[in-house]
Amino acid sequence: MHDLLESSLQQLGLQGTSVGGRAAPATLFALPAASLAKLNAHAVSSPEISASQALNAIRTGVDMSSAIANDNSPNQCLQPIGGRAKRFLDLLVASMALVLVSPLLILIPIVIKLTTGGPVLFVHRRIGFNGAAFDCYKFRTMVPNAAEVLERHLSSDPHAAQEWRTTQKLKCDPRVLFFGKMLRKSSLDELPQLFNIVRGDMSCVGPRPVVADELERYGAASLEYLRARPGLTGLWQISGRNLAEYSHRVSMDTLYIQTWSFARDLTILAKTIPAVLRFDQTS
Repeated sequence: MHDLLESSLQQLGLQGTSVGGRAAPATLFALPAASLAKLNAHAVSSPEISASQALNAIRTGVDMSSAIANDNSPNQCLQPIGGRAKRFLDLLVASMALVLVSPLLILIPIVIKLTTGGPVLFVHRRIGFNGAAFDCYKFRTMVPNAAEVLERHLSSDPHAAQEWRTTQKLKCDPRVLFFGKMLRKSSLDELPQLFNIVRGDMSCVGPRPVVADELERYGAASLEYLRARPGLTGLWQISGRNLAEYSHRVSMDTLYIQTWSFARDLTILAKTIPAVLRFDQTS
């Protein structure tokens, strides 16, 4: 397996770009379905496969259209989990939600502009189905120079640096604005992701959308992550949200993908509203 990945690396040229503020390949190529199935089977049976090996496997695949043309295996990964039925549910729910929250989609940007100035949206590159990178939208909740503020804070506070390495979050985040805290507590900052769902980048229910560097922390579970569109909500959000440890969140994402059903999606959607109202469980 290792020799196969090394050979693929030598044959392919990867051009760098910026993802989440750090250097990353411009395109995270999709694996041919047969290779994905083999790697996935190996990941389940062989715990020694590392996060870097898993991500390298993703990065050294071929374009999905080429995979479909050249791979006649019956296990081709042509669609994310749920297929057309899940996509129909996404479009139905997201379209209805956009109509219902349209006043907020107008009001919140006005408040952001009046109180903080700067851009209304925070756009971040995330990894989606089959490793395709996409722009994930949120209402901006942080200061404009958030990256600089975070770097200074982590360099001066060892405890915060350890918290960031462990969870990729900070309970006391100096970057977050006052109005931003209100948006985060109510999860209203994520409303623009409804447009991501309509575009097909995300699903209403799925694993947490992650950046390329964060996907490395998933290890062999990253192969499961790539089988689905990331979700606006998911098992993690109705199971403690930000109180859950990082490894537990990864386990919930993996469990959701491995046991997906249409009925479970409906259940998670129904439980999401009371979950987001538990303000003590959000950052």
